[in-house]
Amino acid sequence: MKQLILGVFVLWLFSCNQQEDKKISTPNYFDVAGYFKQEAVRLQKFNPTINKIVSANGKNEQKNTHITNWETELTSFSSADINKASWKGEFTETLKNDNSLSYTTNNPKIPIKKIEIIKNHHQIKGIKIFKLTNNYLYTSTDTLLYYPDSLYFIRSEQKIKLLSKKIYQIKGEWK
Repeated sequence: MKQLILGVFVLWLFSCNQQEDKKISTPNYFDVAGYFKQEAVRLQKFNPTINKIVSANGKNEQKNTHITNWETELTSFSSADINKASWKGEFTETLKNDNSLSYTTNNPKIPIKKIEIIKNHHQIKGIKIFKLTNNYLYTSTDTLLYYPDSLYFIRSEQKIKLLSKKIYQIKGEWK
């Protein structure tokens, strides 16, 4: 009897474990994470020379480089995945003239506010991602731009109460 009670208790503990919001197996929206995973693999093989400029509060550092890990380099983009189970139905899809597709939400709990995909004959020419995180102590606004084989750009503005605003930028251009 004690073993049965212990077994039920252990099963109950495991069932109470909070699960991370799972990604939907069949995406409702454009698969941002999948796209950037494929791009990372492609760019790892291609190994382009990148003119990379990193800026923090107006101080710039620039160098020509080969990115050793594209998956890490594109993490900010791939983490903007909107295909979470709890976000199903939260985004409005808008198609403009067969060349532009956007997903937007007004839900304050979702940090990704808008994703724009620019296409030309079913080939992706650009992706724009806009994020906003806002609470009592902290506001962060991120703009991410990606143009395959041309440019990637990340701009983050952060404001913490009682501290000055900080602006960070990363710009990578193919040579």
